[in-house]
Amino acid sequence: MTESADTWFRRYRATTAPRLRLVCLPHAGGSPTAYRTWAHRLPEDVELLATCYPGRQDRFAEPFADSIGELADGVAQALEPLLDTPLALFGHSMGAAVAHEVTLRLDARHGVRPLRLFVSGADAPHRRERTDLHTRDDAGFIAEIRQLGSSSLAEIDDPALLEMVLPVIRADYRLVETYRPDPAAKTRCPVVAYVGDQDEDCAIEDVRAWSETTTAGFEMRVFPGDHFYLERREPELLAHLTGHLRADLRLRAAVGRAAGAAAEHGA
Repeated sequence: MTESADTWFRRYRATTAPRLRLVCLPHAGGSPTAYRTWAHRLPEDVELLATCYPGRQDRFAEPFADSIGELADGVAQALEPLLDTPLALFGHSMGAAVAHEVTLRLDARHGVRPLRLFVSGADAPHRRERTDLHTRDDAGFIAEIRQLGSSSLAEIDDPALLEMVLPVIRADYRLVETYRPDPAAKTRCPVVAYVGDQDEDCAIEDVRAWSETTTAGFEMRVFPGDHFYLERREPELLAHLTGHLRADLRLRAAVGRAAGAAAEHGA
């Protein structure tokens, strides 16, 4: 897979001098347009990078990834020229697992710790129930994904579009259902977990178990709604997320000033 920022990320608003980049990773079957409206709700100095996985939109001709790890490798490599600016990651459903793996790679390979990892609509990797939906016939598979309630899955009711989108969704479900995370791997940045209170795909205690995947702080926020609560609760979600980002930037600036003062005093 081509590992370039322009290949992997879509920018829906020009940000001249970003103080922070927010990397957003879509759900299974999702595309970067899931985050299109976010760009105009974020502060002007926060650049949104909406991730485009291989096999969809203008990457339609590319083969699907073989694993969550392969996706994470591609995203992490594409971020390399952008690591001069602080970043945070947000992933929904499958995107949460990808974001977790990207965070581990950025730290291990570049010594870069994102300011914060936001995970949404996903059990902690080591608590996810083993399923095999991607092996079912089309009728059984479609019946299951329809229950999740996303308006973005409306294409499955259009026979003309179904032929195009079903292979994408099935390929992503295969990634999720064959994902075997390292239970000992922990990120060194704070984690915030979001979930809908009517999400039948997530148990609250399994979402809370994201606290076991980090050596830093953890917080969980429950919103009204199903697996795709974020479509209706976008303003509240982004207000909460942005509050954390602002606080993280203030803390980073304060630490930088203190380090500078200490160096000057020592000199």
